[in-house]
Amino acid sequence: MAEFPEVIPLPEGSSASALEQLRQLLAQHSGQPGEALPTERELCRRFSAGRRAVRRALDVLEEEGRIWRKQGKGTFIGPEAPAQPLMLQALPKQSNLLEVMEARLQLEPGLVRYAALRATPEQIALLHRILERLRQLDDHDADQVELWDSAFHRTIAEAAGNRLMLGLFDAVDAIRRDPSWLHLRQQARTGERLAHYDDHHHRIVQHIAARQPAEGAAVMHEHLLALHQALLAAITHHEGEA
Repeated sequence: MAEFPEVIPLPEGSSASALEQLRQLLAQHSGQPGEALPTERELCRRFSAGRRAVRRALDVLEEEGRIWRKQGKGTFIGPEAPAQPLMLQALPKQSNLLEVMEARLQLEPGLVRYAALRATPEQIALLHRILERLRQLDDHDADQVELWDSAFHRTIAEAAGNRLMLGLFDAVDAIRRDPSWLHLRQQARTGERLAHYDDHHHRIVQHIAARQPAEGAAVMHEHLLALHQALLAAITHHEGEA
């Protein structure tokens, strides 16, 4: 078995943190399909995360086809992950949620345009599976909702087939998931809004599958604008309480 190097744990031991570190681990071994990953217990220790957080992260990677698991045997790499995004070291270190939403409004409709032109049948099928997982989630489980919502948007970014744009997406998404803004993100999320967002997601996937870039980009812009407005309302409410 190949020796897996230590991954420096991030401060936040959430599912998203575990998923990010697992992606880094897989990137280091993308040319070694079939190799066994460390046990869940070992991953928990390395990532300073709980068993549930690690399992949820592994669920996402398994759905994406990056790993496979066999009961009693372990977790294995494969099939080989697609090209990793370029490392963008010069991106700003400081930002805020409103800047993140502005960046998403500019970036993600373009990603949908390219995804509608370039997505493979496998990537479209994955989007449908993630949609189904999102619909099955408990709306009150914020960790799960954020994890699979992020996976949905990242799958679109990968389907766009542009490593630079994928790197930008990952950088923006990492800022969006900053733990200090978790309360605001949760406050902006309601059952009614989640149902509205689910409709957006469904329409976006329909347009990608139908190879309709302009229509898909328009729905993504509508989706992100709704998120932006919900966030503004949450910020205004939070400032009123302060």
